[in-house]
Amino acid sequence: MTERVTDRRLRAVIFDYGGVLTTPIGDSIRAWLKADGIKPESFTKVLKEWLGRYADAGTPIHLLELGELSVKEFDRLLAARLETYDGSPVDPEGVLSRLFAGMRPNPEMFALAEELRDAGVRLALLSNSWGNFYPRKQVDALFEVVVISEEVAMRKPEPPIFDRTLSRLGLTAGECLFIDDAEPNVLGARAVGIDALLHTDPASTRAALARMIPTLGGAA
Repeated sequence: MTERVTDRRLRAVIFDYGGVLTTPIGDSIRAWLKADGIKPESFTKVLKEWLGRYADAGTPIHLLELGELSVKEFDRLLAARLETYDGSPVDPEGVLSRLFAGMRPNPEMFALAEELRDAGVRLALLSNSWGNFYPRKQVDALFEVVVISEEVAMRKPEPPIFDRTLSRLGLTAGECLFIDDAEPNVLGARAVGIDALLHTDPASTRAALARMIPTLGGAA
């Protein structure tokens, strides 16, 4: 997707969490699938059904993100849909914990956020929660506004959660930039007037921000 960042006055950057401020989620998922002996195609299939562009409303992932389905129940539903190489059932206890076990906060991205703050840019976090696996002490210390889907019963890419974030910042859409690693969420932000950047890696995101904020610099 072509990068689209305009020259409007930037007063705040809104970060996604998983996959942006962390190590790649895909790496953690692949490690989990291998460790549990799960066929990757079975996970891909359920992910498409529950989170794909054409997924019906109210899937288990949607309900989990909205805080309407417990992690324990989600673990059970997901485990029941997965297939292992040896035909044994997937242990439903702690599925999400194992899925995210390899995901860690990315020091490069947290350092970038700190540099933005030091440059006078306000910071917000906007994340769809899959069980609220966040280092809250670290997050709350850095981000002025934290909006977690299950805590507000809203989810990306729907407009209300973007509107809630803007309201808490007290800023207009045109004063903010949103960074996410999922294209549907980037498009959702743009639909409400927020410039948005599709995150692929720390270096590319830093370079894009440095073009908007010259004092930031292009290298960590």
